[in-house]
Amino acid sequence: MFTIANGIILKGQDLTPKKENIVVDEGRIIEIAKESREGKIIDVDGAIVCPSFINGHMHIGDSIIKDEGYSLSLSEMVKPPNGVKHVALANASDDEIICAMEETMWDMVNSGTTHFIDYREGGIKGVKLLKKASSNIPIRPVILGRDDSFYGDDPDLKKVKIAIRKLLKIADGIAPSGFGEITDEVANLIVRQCNSCGKISSIHVGESEDNQMESLNEFGKTEIGRGVVCNFNQLVHLTNPKADDLDSVSKSNQNVVVCPRANATLNVGITQLNKMLDLGIKPLIGTDNVMINSPSIFRELEFTLKLMSVYYKNYINPKELLKMATTNVCDNKINSVVKKSAIDVGANAEFIVVNSFSKNPYLNIINRCESKNILYTINKKVNV
Repeated sequence: MFTIANGIILKGQDLTPKKENIVVDEGRIIEIAKESREGKIIDVDGAIVCPSFINGHMHIGDSIIKDEGYSLSLSEMVKPPNGVKHVALANASDDEIICAMEETMWDMVNSGTTHFIDYREGGIKGVKLLKKASSNIPIRPVILGRDDSFYGDDPDLKKVKIAIRKLLKIADGIAPSGFGEITDEVANLIVRQCNSCGKISSIHVGESEDNQMESLNEFGKTEIGRGVVCNFNQLVHLTNPKADDLDSVSKSNQNVVVCPRANATLNVGITQLNKMLDLGIKPLIGTDNVMINSPSIFRELEFTLKLMSVYYKNYINPKELLKMATTNVCDNKINSVVKKSAIDVGANAEFIVVNSFSKNPYLNIINRCESKNILYTINKKVNV
């Protein structure tokens, strides 16, 4: 048992600042109050106590090829099966992939991330590699698998069904690359099977203008529209929405993940975050491919804060931005799988304690903090 004392707590899902103490016992928060003091007392002297980060979208496998392929197109970089990423993964040994993933996970732990959602290439073997790599690291990977049988214009649906069932026995869900590689029949199979197992279905949509136009021309619907119709639990990117795309997403109760740094690096556009927030969408934020970005949520948040203000000529609310990396997932249906907590009595103890540099706790974290400013990272696997 221990107490984090004299901190400024960003409490609950709304990240409300409170000058209170937190008592933790066996990995759970048992009390939050000004007068609470039990067990070992850790006086943090005005430091900010924030929920630990969730990285909402990653491809951790391509940690093996950091910064390779820079300036190539989106398709050249990541489209299966011949993108730079897929060729590299096919040619790498299991040990190389595992070591690279371990290194990235430690980078995330050291920068305040305790949960991440990974689009896992390599079928069942790929899922098992990540499970092995993460087994001794204090981080929770949410692993969304995929299989090569999903791809093509005329897939064998029997093989697809078998692959989905096998993946769902060991993975947290299914995440094909995008609608440019799968048919709507495969998409619907994935969503139905994930729903029946209580697991996550996810897909990239609207990442590039070309993707959107190709989908419109061939199917009469944008990729985002098809993602809504198929009812994937989680839609990733939505960088290039058309017409009523974002309105339909706001009414669908689907989770959204944005990846601003990746979109910028791949030169595909800028996420309309301000409009999403105006529509009541509560996105997560992710760092995407490790081959093009560090997995630091601090860097993602600061980049996004400044990009939104200069591009849309309108400041984004820093508290709402910080929620994307912390508590937005807590009231989302995917959290039955993710299992991420806010700072509340009875919740899992999953928070970071960071130096305080300014009177605005949200901008303090987004605009001032780096990994070196984390005093403590607390989660169920960490004892203080």
